Amino acid sequence: VSEISETHFNIKFVHIDELKDLEDKENPKKDKEESTYFPYAKLNSKLTFDNFVVGQFNKEASQAAIIIASNPGKLYNPLFIHSESGLGKTHLLHAIGNFILENGRPDAKILYITANDFVEEYIKYVRADKDSESLKDFFKDVDVLLFDDVQFLVNKVKTEEMFFYIYQRLVQEGKQIVITSDRQPNELKDLESRLVTRFNQGLVVSIKQPDENTCVEILKKKIEANGQNINSFDNSVLHFFATKFSQNVRELEGALNRLIFYVVNFKQSNHVTLEVAVEAVSSLTGAKSISAELSEQKIIDVVSDYYNLTPNQLVGKNRNNQITAARHIAMYLIREMLPDSSLKKIGTTFGGRDHTTVMNGVQKVEKELKNNEGLKTALSDLKKRIKQ
Repeated sequence: VSEISETHFNIKFVHIDELKDLEDKENPKKDKEESTYFPYAKLNSKLTFDNFVVGQFNKEASQAAIIIASNPGKLYNPLFIHSESGLGKTHLLHAIGNFILENGRPDAKILYITANDFVEEYIKYVRADKDSESLKDFFKDVDVLLFDDVQFLVNKVKTEEMFFYIYQRLVQEGKQIVITSDRQPNELKDLESRLVTRFNQGLVVSIKQPDENTCVEILKKKIEANGQNINSFDNSVLHFFATKFSQNVRELEGALNRLIFYVVNFKQSNHVTLEVAVEAVSSLTGAKSISAELSEQKIIDVVSDYYNLTPNQLVGKNRNNQITAARHIAMYLIREMLPDSSLKKIGTTFGGRDHTTVMNGVQKVEKELKNNEGLKTALSDLKKRIKQ
């Protein structure tokens, strides 16, 4: 060896069994059984409390998640979060795990899995595909279990039994469990009653559907996360999306992705108007264009009704202060919501007024909007009615 390598070595002969023991001592973290189960389970580092938009619809769940993340295993075990699909349950699970790792417990073993992951691993276990360790033993080192979509355990009796055993063991050892579902525990009719009872022993919180303003805030966060300038989007675009896709945050994000894709690849515009936004998501909403959904007359009818006026009063010559203010609001809304309507066309609609009169009316509304909260509220209400 010295002759060939031109280096002097101390040679020691060992038996193969001794070599294995030596490898284990030199690599204590190399655990052959470590990834036996759930090898692909991991936290999404991008899902944190910092980018989770909080509103009245999810405030309770968000606060509970932060408390749990700050004191895992100490309070509310389990934390049970339920809501319809796409409203942020999974985001909160990952946020809890990431917060724990980043705030004092970097070595904590945190396992995020779905019910389907658990079912799949259980099937492999009973088929003896996993013979190096017991599924039960795998969970003994888990500090925090984040379990998504527990409703998919329903009617899987043997899997439920295994989950119950693991659940009991973790709770008894003071390990934190957070569970999500599309229903509250008592509505999981075909799930083992002893599991339902234990879910109710912890803290049960819900996430409701987001309101329009919260949807707008979510959109702003997503736009910034996509590297886009929020000022490039008309405010009417955000509110249009917030009303059309408010049932589901996941759907809202998908619609925004569609819009950004459309603007970058087809319109290549630095400014996103309502007309462009409607074109972009026409396949999702069924609208061919903003003109197909809205018209000057519809806006006039809605504004007239809102202010207890007749359409004829709104477009007529009456200069009563109340009517004039409503008329200016209608002009403003037509100008904003129907970008193809020129000042001249709007003037024609309003009894043959010239474009200067229309422009002055629109500018008055824009100026008053800066300091008049009541006007902001009225315009928001009117836009909702117009889009219905």
